[in-house]
Amino acid sequence: MRFFREKINNHLCRVLQGIIFVFFALFSLPYTAQGASSPWIEEEFSRVRLVTGQETLGEAGKVMLGLQFELKEGWKTYWRSPGDAGFPVSLDLAGSDNLKSWQFYWPVPHRFTLFGLQTFGYSKEVVFPFSVEAENPQQDVTLRGTASYLLCKEICIPFDAEVTIRIPSGEAFPSLEAGIVDTYIRQVPGLGAETGITVTDIFLEGEGENLVLQVYGSAKEYVFQKPDVIVEGPPGFSFSAPEVVLLDGGSKAEFTIPVSTYKETKGVLEGKQITLSLVDGTKGAELKTVSRYKDVPVNTNSGLLAFIPILGLALLGGFILNLMPCVLPVLSLKLMSVIRHEKGDHHSVRKSFVATSFGILTSFWILAAAASLLKVAGFSVGWGIQFQQPLFLIAMSGIVSLFAANLFGWFEFLAPDGVMNRAVNASEKQGISGDFLKGMFATLLATPCSAPFLGTAVGFALARGTWEIFAIFTFLGVGMSLPYLVVAAKPKLATFLPKPGTWMIWLKTFLGLLLLGTVIWLLSVLLVQVGWLATILVTLLLTLGMVILAVKSLTIGKRALAVAFLAVCSLVVPYKFSTSSEKVPVSDYWIPFAQKQIAAEVSNGKIVFVDVTADWCITCQVNKKLVLEQDEVKSLLQRENVLPMQADWTLPSDTITAYLESYNRYGIPFNIIYGPGAPEGIVLSELLTIDDVLSSFEQASKK
Repeated sequence: MRFFREKINNHLCRVLQGIIFVFFALFSLPYTAQGASSPWIEEEFSRVRLVTGQETLGEAGKVMLGLQFELKEGWKTYWRSPGDAGFPVSLDLAGSDNLKSWQFYWPVPHRFTLFGLQTFGYSKEVVFPFSVEAENPQQDVTLRGTASYLLCKEICIPFDAEVTIRIPSGEAFPSLEAGIVDTYIRQVPGLGAETGITVTDIFLEGEGENLVLQVYGSAKEYVFQKPDVIVEGPPGFSFSAPEVVLLDGGSKAEFTIPVSTYKETKGVLEGKQITLSLVDGTKGAELKTVSRYKDVPVNTNSGLLAFIPILGLALLGGFILNLMPCVLPVLSLKLMSVIRHEKGDHHSVRKSFVATSFGILTSFWILAAAASLLKVAGFSVGWGIQFQQPLFLIAMSGIVSLFAANLFGWFEFLAPDGVMNRAVNASEKQGISGDFLKGMFATLLATPCSAPFLGTAVGFALARGTWEIFAIFTFLGVGMSLPYLVVAAKPKLATFLPKPGTWMIWLKTFLGLLLLGTVIWLLSVLLVQVGWLATILVTLLLTLGMVILAVKSLTIGKRALAVAFLAVCSLVVPYKFSTSSEKVPVSDYWIPFAQKQIAAEVSNGKIVFVDVTADWCITCQVNKKLVLEQDEVKSLLQRENVLPMQADWTLPSDTITAYLESYNRYGIPFNIIYGPGAPEGIVLSELLTIDDVLSSFEQASKK
């Protein structure tokens, strides 16, 4: 009996020792999680942790995880677009080991309304799925990161949670938390399983304060319960909660969403990219599209009459382009064309100037087509933005250099000597083609300028539909062509020059030097975009090309091949030798553009002067020299109650583009003054004057 009692006691001791061992083994694990979830990070109103859908990495080294939140009753956190208030949940995994890449996803949110504010987010519980890929699938992945989030009820409290989890290498198999992750993967539009709901149609209706977005959705083998549409649009627009009408027994839904802007100077939504999220409970569908009118709205009573003044402004703005400083090089081409026709008959003069006019019009039509296509594709468009592209600057520098070399007499394309009977026809054909190209070239050089009335016309065009764009750009082309058309109508005007003589040689040399000055200006703009090294290399290649053209001992064919090779090399330079170029501030009193700061400064009684400029905008440089840097204006900008902001658009900037579009402007210069007397801003003319700036300052300062 005693023997059996000792056996039982020994067995119980071993069981007890095993339980104690397991207990201490479990609780002696490092704080870094070794299982399918990390420890909960608990706060007063929430707790958060990481969960993984796999126990191990698997051969591919890819795993789906989730950032899991549990929130106390009444508290909420925010979606990627929080709405009128709040900020989105974020996860930073910068301190992780063996992590190659990762992608964060957003489950369908819900709309919350508090004190009239519309916000989007989550309550009670939410899991944000995210995928990770290991650098080396044969090694463990350790994720270390910070989850930043905002909790709101009647008050809002920001939190940061330090989370970590280790995923061992090995053959993949599901974890105990896989169901949690999969549930929320299915709630991510486009990532999870088919939800059966889709957006079938979207279009704009109305204008101004009556503008609405009409959205139609349908459900397949499903009936809508409480559907909603959340709209993410460009800066300056807000989208109210939709009015919902269920159709066909709940299998279809119609949403009417009022649209408003934040400024009295209404922006234009048509042609801009928006993202729609159709949600119903945990089901969601997402669509990225460009907002369009179903049919272009035309007010039969006043639409055409309202459009006529815009066409008049386009005509006048196009004509003034001929007088702008950025078109100065084109003047050389005009003068040489007139000189060439000095002894010509009226018929040839007329054909030449009509060809140049048609070249100008063709360029404007190409610009209109490009703008229309970019708008359909959802891109931002603007007047002169091609000067933000290094390849365009290099190509233009090469073309201008060729024109200069031609004026210097370094090369000419002549008809062959052996075809005397066709020489006249060949020469005439060549001359008309050259005049046509000069018209196109003139338009290209004119695009960095925003002449008076031009900005209004272009802004109206780019904010409208395709036919309005083509109509306005056609009138711009006709306006710029007016001097040529006048000469074509009265050819005698082209014969009022002095007789040919030595003065023509000197004039050609002077005009060639003007063109070289244009090349220097183009290269100075290129310098800002690609840095010193690339710009110097392009300059050397252009110089070498000019030298080769001047070597008349080489045949024109060999020179053309050499120049073509150098041109290709110059276009490759930005991709191989481009470096970032730090811009030196123009002065110590200008500060970088910060749109969010404007309203706060004005509310404190300050005056804010915004100058949107670019190195490629010659009109901007003229404004700077003749107005902004004059003592009278300069002293005004340096006052304590004045805050001068400069927005540099030399390089592409979505922020500046959106700011310009909010004022229905698509080109520069753009100057505006805010103040207590003008909280919405006073927009100044494209060509500044000292009196205009001073009077606008006085108006903006009034309370």
